Amino acid sequence: MNRSGRARHPLLAVAALAAGIAFGPALAAGEEVTMYKDPNCGCCGKWAEHMRASGFVVKEVATSAMAGVKREAGVPQALGSCHTAKVGGYIVEGHVPAADVRRMLDERPAIVGLSAPGMPLGSPGMEGPYPAERYEVIAFDGEGGQAVFARH
Repeated sequence: MNRSGRARHPLLAVAALAAGIAFGPALAAGEEVTMYKDPNCGCCGKWAEHMRASGFVVKEVATSAMAGVKREAGVPQALGSCHTAKVGGYIVEGHVPAADVRRMLDERPAIVGLSAPGMPLGSPGMEGPYPAERYEVIAFDGEGGQAVFARH
């Protein structure tokens, strides 16, 4: 600043302010995920690690009442998996890749959530020495509607 209290390089001040607005919140915190899982399940923790590695902040809640969690969340029985998560007003059931969750949050479709039904081998948290299987991520709404959201 000069003696008058004005910045000597006003463009630098504007650039710094813009950088703080554009990048500050994005770097400050990731999207929060609350994941409900059976206390005895190991693959759920691996999915949580996958989500954290992709920038999400994951809170793990162990509960033996998973059937009630799924029912309350509106997960159709046919789309069930081992864990149920809440993120950005949506439900994520099972081993849905973080990229699909991010896409859903970016696009904000009129759905209840996404599911990777069952426990597909090779999906996030289900990696191993066996060959990965092809699977679909299904978008579902509260009226019973379902559609393929992604194929892997």
